Amino acid sequence: MNIYQQHLDPVVANYESLSPLSFLKRTAEVYPNKLAMVHGAVRRTWSETYTRCRQLASALSRRGIGVGDTVSIICPNLPEHFEAHFGVPMVGAILNSINTRLDAATVAFILQHAEAKLLITERELTPIVKQALALMDNPPPVIDIDDPSFAGGEWLGEMTYEQFIAQGDPEFVWSNPANEWDAISLNYTSGTTGDPKGVVYHHRGAYLNAVSNALSWGMPNHAKYLWTLPMFHCNGWCFPWTIAAIAGVSVCLRHVRADKIVDLIAEEKVDHFCGAPIVLSMIAGIPPEAKARLTHPVKVMTAGAPPPAAVIQSMEEMNFSVTHVYGLTETYGPCVVSEWNDDWNSCSTEEKARLKARQGVRVPMQEGLMVAHPDTLEPVPQDGQTMGEVFMRGNIVMKGYLKNPKTTEASFEGGWFHSGDLAVWHPDGYIEIKDRSKDIIISGGENISSIELEDTLYRHPQIQDVAVVAKHDEKWGEVPCAFIKLVEGATLTEEEVIEYCRQNMARFKVPKKVIFVDLPRTSTGKVQKFILRQWANNAS
Repeated sequence: MNIYQQHLDPVVANYESLSPLSFLKRTAEVYPNKLAMVHGAVRRTWSETYTRCRQLASALSRRGIGVGDTVSIICPNLPEHFEAHFGVPMVGAILNSINTRLDAATVAFILQHAEAKLLITERELTPIVKQALALMDNPPPVIDIDDPSFAGGEWLGEMTYEQFIAQGDPEFVWSNPANEWDAISLNYTSGTTGDPKGVVYHHRGAYLNAVSNALSWGMPNHAKYLWTLPMFHCNGWCFPWTIAAIAGVSVCLRHVRADKIVDLIAEEKVDHFCGAPIVLSMIAGIPPEAKARLTHPVKVMTAGAPPPAAVIQSMEEMNFSVTHVYGLTETYGPCVVSEWNDDWNSCSTEEKARLKARQGVRVPMQEGLMVAHPDTLEPVPQDGQTMGEVFMRGNIVMKGYLKNPKTTEASFEGGWFHSGDLAVWHPDGYIEIKDRSKDIIISGGENISSIELEDTLYRHPQIQDVAVVAKHDEKWGEVPCAFIKLVEGATLTEEEVIEYCRQNMARFKVPKKVIFVDLPRTSTGKVQKFILRQWANNAS
């Protein structure tokens, strides 16, 4: 009888479903008195954080929220947001963290589409949240976070977050999900057409990507992590769960401002943070006296458009080590890392920056990565020149899109996840993004759909034809540039177009440049966006 004939099936003694919730329990048991959370005067240990998460879970359970229910949160990077990443899934519910920069109509759509049973929010967000709730037929009940770091705003709910969790049992008994494939969170991504899509993560993927973060970045136990990256963005790239795994310290940051970042790095001895290239540019631009305060090594993980070489050089001169990563909402955040090779240490500063700007190779917990022909899935030559689409597969690819089986099936066709991003494959196995077939503009780390902007602009009565492309920007990486043809006799100005956009979309999506021109089209009527990109980047 060989080993496969013995029917050695998993049993309780040798199998447990993977869930990042187990990281929190272990760390609270092993390091109960280690610092876990810093937010102004608030300093909590891992034992205290674990207790608050259990209270949140218990309070949710007593309200009848459980397996399969969605709890939404729209909130800055506060301790309560971190706690929701554990307390919500402890009862089998699904955390839906909403982008704080969205307009009210989009927030309302997300709450409706996600079927949120409860919304946790904070007073700074009440103007948008109040409008969003007013747009809904059956808005969810609201719990308000009363944070002392923000003065003003109004409460929209029946009680505060502190009052809510006070109803919960600090000894609440919870367990990992029976099935690690169960959903843990729901994140909405900007689609190229129509409404945003709901991306569903499972416990297994969240667990593995949390570990992958630590491995690919070489994070030690008790690392001090500054929350410059929004927790709403792919669940903060799964870093709430990573920080629990390594018994690290979460240093909260309400607003991403260079002076505050420097203060916290210096005062709290922060040694790791993530962010878009714009964050690096902000830090690189601080005055010399501020730079003098930064005396210890700091690791930075950045994604989006590659940081300019001058910014990378400036950061490294300040003893900041920059790691460039790439991923999508559909891959739990970073699934590709520009792994540094010590053989490159002797390269010039410019060459190092060029190498670091490449997207890289698959992270430890990602099973497959390739650049291939989008129709045949035949890998392209690794010559650094032949273009193809980026494909991924493995445990850190989403479950699928919520209520959208057709799009889910299409995105997984051929056994690979189709990213829609175009890249070349270098001889050393590193990929480098060259274009985005989905026409998504990445500005300051935020995804902006060009088609969404075009649809909004088309609604203006004086606009006849429009196309939006990415324009390179030293500060934001990319910004939207709108090409517009007016109806005959119209006299619309650039300033009027920009003001119209401000009234009809989130501020970060507003085009930074408007050019009036007849759009170049192919014989079949398709806009030649590659020409528009050239025009945009040649425009002042």
